Amino acid sequence: MPRNICIITARGGSKRIPRKNVREFCGKPMLAYSVEAALESGIFDTVMVSTDDDEIAEVARSYGADVPFMRSAATSNDYATTADVLREVLSEYEKRGVAFDVMCCLYPTAPFVSACELKEASAMIGEGAKSVIPVTTYDFPPLRGFKVGSYGSLEYAFPEYAQIRSQDLPEMVHDCGRFYFAKVSDYLESGAFAMPGCRALHINPRLVQDIDDETDWEMAESKYLQAKKGGCL
Repeated sequence: MPRNICIITARGGSKRIPRKNVREFCGKPMLAYSVEAALESGIFDTVMVSTDDDEIAEVARSYGADVPFMRSAATSNDYATTADVLREVLSEYEKRGVAFDVMCCLYPTAPFVSACELKEASAMIGEGAKSVIPVTTYDFPPLRGFKVGSYGSLEYAFPEYAQIRSQDLPEMVHDCGRFYFAKVSDYLESGAFAMPGCRALHINPRLVQDIDDETDWEMAESKYLQAKKGGCL
């Protein structure tokens, strides 16, 4: 049987929303939502949190995640990439004699994530996808967007689509910034989740929200409570 790992990347040095990974969101620490969804899915042999922060590690363990080692200084600074973190985690496990076939990189600020989504993505890997990225639709067709030039001048970014009806435009979606699945060997070879053989997992836009500043946070809490009340979560 393939061995699956969920790696939740939770650095302590958030700048725009200080301590956002452990800040209370609708009644519990933000990080808890990702940990609980991963554990509830039942598809992972290991659910671990990669962090450089003792408080985050304590919260992670209290909700049932593993923190077998702390993140290094090299992968804790502002310039470290998610890829750096993932490679470090896989390497540290390998040093301990543990290897994985499939991994999920799950962000700690994903309160809308569900166990069902994780299971669906895992099933897509089992059906032959090399990687899976959750995506959602844009509020407005990006191919009909404008770009602003010098002195406020305005022109179509894609003039070839300017006179085409919105319903006739090719479908475009964007990354939800939620989680990513991949076969470990394919990820290590390509270095990215968006690779040949990647498949899309479509997410309802009502359940997607970037959380980069206080306004985003307030919007996310409002959308979460509405979704919870409406039975969507």
